[in-house]
Amino acid sequence: MTAMALAIAELIQQAQQRLSHSDSARLDAELLLAKVLDKPRSYLLTWPERQVSLDQQQQFEQLLSAREQGQPVAYLLGQREFWSLSLAVNNSTLIPRPETEHLVEAVLALQLPEQARVVDLGCGTGAIALALKSERPQWQITAVERDARALALAQRNAEQLGLALEFCASDWFSALPVAQQFDVVVSNPPYIDAADPHLLQGDVRFEPRSALVAEQHGLADLAQLIAQAPNYLRSGGWLLLEHGWQQGAAVRQLFEQQGYKQVSSQHDYAKLERISSGQWVE
Repeated sequence: MTAMALAIAELIQQAQQRLSHSDSARLDAELLLAKVLDKPRSYLLTWPERQVSLDQQQQFEQLLSAREQGQPVAYLLGQREFWSLSLAVNNSTLIPRPETEHLVEAVLALQLPEQARVVDLGCGTGAIALALKSERPQWQITAVERDARALALAQRNAEQLGLALEFCASDWFSALPVAQQFDVVVSNPPYIDAADPHLLQGDVRFEPRSALVAEQHGLADLAQLIAQAPNYLRSGGWLLLEHGWQQGAAVRQLFEQQGYKQVSSQHDYAKLERISSGQWVE
């Protein structure tokens, strides 16, 4: 039986049924087909009767099969939007999430020098650093990442967006000179307990475990950053961290034990504690 070229509407309907396990089945189908056709999603809605070539249908089938197996849409598309910036993504990094935009908002809300020095530790795609640079082009922002593939990806994103960052290959602070004092240290570090059942669900199954999991029930990296940041903060500088929604009290305690001032937590869109911060005053 000879294969037939199907219309856009037919392909999306079939794909939506196959992706019924997804909370966003139709959106997933539209995004993947738009990628294959190299068109915006609006094209699919405007021309539902347009036929899709057999070659394009085959490409769509490959993406659809990968999505059925749980592959994140962002990895299949090779990009994700964050803070209205289109970022290239791959499986060397976490997929930027809307909750992390609160971390950007929290940094932007601080009273900082006009040419503030900011470091983003564990930058991944560069999402936080690039979002901050897009809003405060006069800031001097350093993006730190220990994974070579992730660092290369962040550099590519910066080049494509025309945003100038300093990059440093480092495991947290290890390669930064102590004399380099920052106004802000910001990070979205690993904070998930290795025994957390959510690691076996959804997109996180395909994301790098090293960017997700930390020892001491998810607190090890948070504790390390809180302990070491004073060596790299000017007096009056701030440390801001994203963490798990149940970790707020523990993270605030770590800040207070290290002697930070003005320790507080902020909530995400779901009204869950997601960001904690403290000011270092010598």
